[in-house]
Amino acid sequence: MNRREFLASAAFGAVSATAVSKVALAALPEPMIVTSPETAPPRMPDTGRPYNPVVTLNGWTAPWRINQGVKEFHLVAEPVEREIAPGMIARLWGYNGQSPGPTIEVVEGDRVRLFVTNRLPEPTTIHWHGQRLPNGMDGVAGLNQKHIPVGKTFVYEFVARRPGTFMYHPHFDEMVQMAMGMMGFWVTHPRNRHPAISEVDRDFCFLLNAYDIDPGSVTPKINEMLDFNLWTFNSRAFPGIDSMNVRLGDRVRIRMGNLTMTNHPIHIHGHEFEVTGTDGGPVPPGARWPEVTTDIAVGQMRQVEFIADSEGDWAFHCHKSHHAMNPMGHDVPTMIGVDHRGLVGRIQNLVPDYMLMGERGMGDMKDMTMMLPEETLPMMAGHGPHGAIGMGGMFTSFKVRRDQKPGDYSDPGWYEQPPGTQAYEWTGELPEPARFASERLNRGEVPDLNRTALELQVRRPTGGGHNH
Repeated sequence: MNRREFLASAAFGAVSATAVSKVALAALPEPMIVTSPETAPPRMPDTGRPYNPVVTLNGWTAPWRINQGVKEFHLVAEPVEREIAPGMIARLWGYNGQSPGPTIEVVEGDRVRLFVTNRLPEPTTIHWHGQRLPNGMDGVAGLNQKHIPVGKTFVYEFVARRPGTFMYHPHFDEMVQMAMGMMGFWVTHPRNRHPAISEVDRDFCFLLNAYDIDPGSVTPKINEMLDFNLWTFNSRAFPGIDSMNVRLGDRVRIRMGNLTMTNHPIHIHGHEFEVTGTDGGPVPPGARWPEVTTDIAVGQMRQVEFIADSEGDWAFHCHKSHHAMNPMGHDVPTMIGVDHRGLVGRIQNLVPDYMLMGERGMGDMKDMTMMLPEETLPMMAGHGPHGAIGMGGMFTSFKVRRDQKPGDYSDPGWYEQPPGTQAYEWTGELPEPARFASERLNRGEVPDLNRTALELQVRRPTGGGHNH
């Protein structure tokens, strides 16, 4: 089904995209609809106050117009199709053709007017997460404003009072609408030089989000609270996540917001950073300390900065190991150490497609070519210059090159390590471990290193079982 057919069958009832008349839309900024999942180049400001723009990983920045000194945007809440990674397209809800929606970039002190058109099959609102604004613009349905009915357009207007990193998302039927992918990023740049905000050469941003989509399905399970199976940066799972490409010596800022149901310890290799900002504002320099991992709790934003002073292709990922893996069952038994010799053939006589999984760990999954249901990703995917990377989910690479030109965000390809700087196989003589030598002398044999029996000794507790 293509995008047009999907939208036409999205259970809009009597109200569809045509419910907002052309006469009504004539007074609004034209909404820019983007369907590509690729990272767009920075959108340089051509009107309004100047600033150094961000680059949204696998996303883009919304255009605007200046109307009598007010910066106007137009967001369209609608069903979308999002490519999670090549081979899997999910049917989500988002803004302006994508999930997450476009990044909003403004400058401190800008008066901002946002038109929000609802093309969903139910009412919605938008909450401007972390913003200081009039109470009636905060976007909580029923508390601050009426719901935005299907087919209607509401207007939000306020001054971007403080610089920082923020988000936007619905505050109505959140369990459904956020689980379906409705969210976006907001960056307010400082108007003047700020003592706690540095000038940077590269400024990246993305949201952490998660979905539970059964293999072979295309729509998230909205009632899930814990057992998600797709962990993503900006609704993209590795190997579908673009790399972050910088020049050697660049000062780099990475802004991350967490709209999943759990925390994420985000970790970088080869560098150390400082947390320089949260959704509460910039962190004073005296309150910062060096880290290589920062834990981002639910609903939080973290802004990290560092100098890209080490050339190479460096991993950047969530340090929860199962968050760097794509769809898998949570009820799969642990088969490590189970001897399947002689058993697999008999099972295949009954089930010809049976494949052995997990006897020696799950690393073999990176090379398996088993048939998968349509719109389903393998657990581990992606290849580098030295073989399978064996990752999925919240994983990408941070590429540092001395010949990357300023302002060039294109992928420079794989890094070639200089001679003598890469791990290699040892081909010399290996001394026998003392423990193995002792076993051989005591038993008069060379132990089978793959299947050495373990003697288990059981000691029963004494004293009624309470003193063990």
